Amino acid sequence: MTDRRPRTTNLDRYGHAALPWSRVVEALSVPPTEELTFFVGSVRPDGRPHAAGVGALYHDGDLWFTSSPAARKARNIAKDPRVTISVRLKGIDVVFEGATDRVRDRPTLERIAARFREGGWPVQVDGDAFTAPYSAPSAGPPPWQLYRFTIDTAFGVAGVEPHGATRWRFSPAKSASRSVASRKPASRSVSTKPGNRKIASRKPTKRKAASRR
Repeated sequence: MTDRRPRTTNLDRYGHAALPWSRVVEALSVPPTEELTFFVGSVRPDGRPHAAGVGALYHDGDLWFTSSPAARKARNIAKDPRVTISVRLKGIDVVFEGATDRVRDRPTLERIAARFREGGWPVQVDGDAFTAPYSAPSAGPPPWQLYRFTIDTAFGVAGVEPHGATRWRFSPAKSASRSVASRKPASRSVSTKPGNRKIASRKPTKRKAASRR
């Protein structure tokens, strides 16, 4: 997915101009490091909130992170892919809202693994997941699954000049439109027209009536 153009809303109450989305993109477009932690917020099956720190990177308009399949966040995402991601970037704090999905195709895995290696994590693709000699202390043993986070809405508050507070909203991604299209089979059940078949089944009664005349 390529970068999408958001609709911008100025939330600042002190007269500062709206912040450009390019400021967030610039701050995100750095190799992942141990000093940069993103926090994924998800929902447990019983409705309680959950938050976990992850290493993530920005690539091609999306955020990418990994998780052990046994981790609570991965199990939450399997039930409800809607999550938040928050991070303190250079000069600006950002909260993202959106949805995430697991990535399994080899070319994408290889491409994102290369980006993680730029930040010093010697990750390799193994099947449909990642392995490495080490990861975060709480990450659990490999393999680790890769997740793509698609941004729906983002909120940014700048801590340095130029100051400001801004919301960015994005049009639905193409993957969302495909999921809507997948619901179309319901219309086919209407096309069977069971009512018409019932009408046809009454025709023999009419023929019997004609024979009595």
